[in-house]
Amino acid sequence: MTSLLRRGALFLLVAVIVVSSLFPFFWMLVTSVKPDSELFTRTPRFVVTSPTVERYTHLLDGNIPTQFRNSLIVAVATTALTGLIALLAGYALARYRLRTRHILTVVILVTQLLPQTILVIPLFTLFRNAGLLNTFQGLTLSHLALTVGLCTFMLRSFVVEIPFELEEAALVDGASRLRAVWSIVFPLAWPGLAASSVYAFITSWNELMFSATYMQRPEIETLPVALQQYFSSYYTDWGGVMAASVIFTIPVVIFFLVVQKRLMQGMASGAMKG
Repeated sequence: MTSLLRRGALFLLVAVIVVSSLFPFFWMLVTSVKPDSELFTRTPRFVVTSPTVERYTHLLDGNIPTQFRNSLIVAVATTALTGLIALLAGYALARYRLRTRHILTVVILVTQLLPQTILVIPLFTLFRNAGLLNTFQGLTLSHLALTVGLCTFMLRSFVVEIPFELEEAALVDGASRLRAVWSIVFPLAWPGLAASSVYAFITSWNELMFSATYMQRPEIETLPVALQQYFSSYYTDWGGVMAASVIFTIPVVIFFLVVQKRLMQGMASGAMKG
């Protein structure tokens, strides 16, 4: 009886957590298809009597597809470069006995404590002199400043847990250091790489300040900049905001589901090879 009560309480707790987590997404979706007459009511309505897709049609006929593509290009490029740089840097900090490795680790962590506003003007001057303003390359590099540090620290922790004897065996068999990293470290570091990829993708996808500062042409704007257009000092188009937010959320959910699958595969592979 006690075991049954515990299971019931656990199930109830899980149900409350799931409902609390999913309710904002449900409310966002419901609000996006509500007609204007049902948006502002005294009592919130969870069921839409006359749903409309007019807002989505309006968004897809506008600049949203282009801004969606721009955000996707920058987010994917940032995620790929972050994973490569952070994996190699984390490997170096974990494996090479550098005298300054502890100092470097602390410096990497400290850089993550700096507010983003401090980087705006220095990066703007650097990109202007290098001709990288209003380019996807410049925006991607600015996003790397937000993601590489923490991801390097995360992947360093994963590499430390990988037995060095596996790499030594590969080196004895004639493999180069880079080949050993690719064949041994990379497959076993999948859980950390997946976690860092999620962080890098979400950070780049949601980033607003750099995007609004360095991308000044409408055809290269990103989605976070586009969402700001629905807010003004006098009026907020809540229906449009919710519809754009639904489109904004879809890639993040899909990417997380894909990476979560890879994360489980990497953990299982690491357990079997370890």
